[in-house]
Amino acid sequence: MGIGTQEILLILVAVLVLFGAKKLPEIGSGLGRAIKNFRKATSEPDEIDITPPKSEKKQD
Repeated sequence: MGIGTQEILLILVAVLVLFGAKKLPEIGSGLGRAIKNFRKATSEPDEIDITPPKSEKKQD
């Protein structure tokens, strides 16, 4: 039950008809940026450390 070559070709033709040849590079680059940002967001730590470094602490 996988996607075969004919199905992928049909999807690509449908996308080409819907968006046109000039719009496809913009869609591809936008999709690439979205994937990159998603991967970056999932690999970053959940918490943000807001404590100042030791060199910036006040001395009384």
